[in-house]
Amino acid sequence: MNKLLMGFFLLTFSILFISCGSKEEPENKMPVMDDQNIMQTSVHNVLVEEKIDASTYSYLKVNENNNSYWIAVNKMDINPGEYVMFSKAMEMQNFKSETLGRTFDRILFVDDARKSENNTDLKSPHQNIAAGKDESINIPKLKDGYTVEQIYKMKNELEFKTVKVKGKVVKVNENIMGTNWIHIQDGTGSDETHDLLVTSNQTAKVGSVVIAEGKVIKDKDFGSGYFYNVLLENSKITEE
Repeated sequence: MNKLLMGFFLLTFSILFISCGSKEEPENKMPVMDDQNIMQTSVHNVLVEEKIDASTYSYLKVNENNNSYWIAVNKMDINPGEYVMFSKAMEMQNFKSETLGRTFDRILFVDDARKSENNTDLKSPHQNIAAGKDESINIPKLKDGYTVEQIYKMKNELEFKTVKVKGKVVKVNENIMGTNWIHIQDGTGSDETHDLLVTSNQTAKVGSVVIAEGKVIKDKDFGSGYFYNVLLENSKITEE
């Protein structure tokens, strides 16, 4: 009886050992992606040239402006010939993938990758960046807020601070880079200081009057020649 039990345990152990040994070895030395080490880059819309799937990552060889490089993204359904868009990444050099058995001289680990329809997708939210000034708009300033013109003029001292502004919605582009792009005016400002971009996970209707509360970001470069002197980021939108 003891011999039978011993034989059973040995057989069970052998099966478990073989089973564990056959599993795909997980990637090691993966970077921890958090707000402290993610590099904020300009917006990239890149063509996928090659794809290699690992256990939890997809390694993509991409082409941007005739320059090829590798990025790693959470495993995603994308094929060579399609486009992927991203703006947050962390660079690693001489990264060795144990699963693939190869070392990448340079690779970007991307935090916010998503498929884009084509290479013009990047430009769509920024065409005609600022709406023309509507001279009929005259929105009074909030007691605890700023006017559109003040936010432009005070962008250096307001940078990274959360502020409020009241204005009329003159243009909306939804679901661009995972957020909504809302342009508001309050009647103040001239030339390039009359129209303020507000990004938010909420949306608003053109013609509505809203209070936007968000973080002031200055000199934001989205790449491809699209540059904002100032905008409000991750804003809370309250319709009046």
